[in-house]
Amino acid sequence: MAVLFLFIDGVGLGETAPKNPFSKNRYTGFEAMSGGQPFTRDAHSILSDGHLFKGIDATLGVEGLPQSGTGQATLFTGRNAARVVGRHFGPFPHSKTKPLLRDYSIFKKATERGKSCVFMNAYPDIFFRRSEQNNRWSCTTLMTKSAGIPLHTVEDLKKGKAITAEITQQAWREQLAIEIPEIDPGEAAERMLNQARSHDIVLYEYYLTDKAGHTQSEAEAGKVISRFSAFLEYLIRNRNDEDTLLLSSDHGNIEDLSTKTHTFNEVPLFAEGPAAGAFRDVVSIRDIAPVILQVV
Repeated sequence: MAVLFLFIDGVGLGETAPKNPFSKNRYTGFEAMSGGQPFTRDAHSILSDGHLFKGIDATLGVEGLPQSGTGQATLFTGRNAARVVGRHFGPFPHSKTKPLLRDYSIFKKATERGKSCVFMNAYPDIFFRRSEQNNRWSCTTLMTKSAGIPLHTVEDLKKGKAITAEITQQAWREQLAIEIPEIDPGEAAERMLNQARSHDIVLYEYYLTDKAGHTQSEAEAGKVISRFSAFLEYLIRNRNDEDTLLLSSDHGNIEDLSTKTHTFNEVPLFAEGPAAGAFRDVVSIRDIAPVILQVV
């Protein structure tokens, strides 16, 4: 059994309001998580054995708006990174949370037990040059590297083994002039499903939702949500019965376009598959990593 973990940055469960894209529009992938209900805080929790959906805390008992650096470190390690730092911090890892990502991440702990993990995101050459020059890595790339797992490159994309940040490869073609074909969200999802055949944890990060939330642009928000919704819906419909699909976020943002900042809203927790019931008692983003390690 594999856990297919979708980390979607900056998505909370917001109120039913005009400035909530999930309230104003219908996105079938997101509403498949909530059992056909609007993807808002008004949706009732679903706690069946094979399908779980509910809101969970991302504030971690620390004052101030949740941030990506500490939120993601918490999500991937099960340690309260905001408490370690003494405040919410982001977007990159804090010096005090880097050891958490190096030594306690789901990738590190799983590989120590002989499990196989893969991070689906690919990165262009310029990313590696800049990151190595500045020694500045995101939470996901730092924990992947620290577990001895290679980061995907352009060559992995060409082999159909990885996914770009915006799913369709269009940005790499248009902005980086890299010769790779544009693909649809379903083809990208197939790549993730294929990797689940040979790995125990398959992780994909989608950060464009957080970026769009900061712009407060309804058009941009709609574009990035629609693309991920199609990707998500394909995974839900085509998931292998033996695998568990999991989704959560690090903090709210895009669900409230009336502000350019993050929010205090609960974030979604969705699990579908044989291990979904194991996440029943999760109440905050800190609780997710231990359950992942329990079920793989």
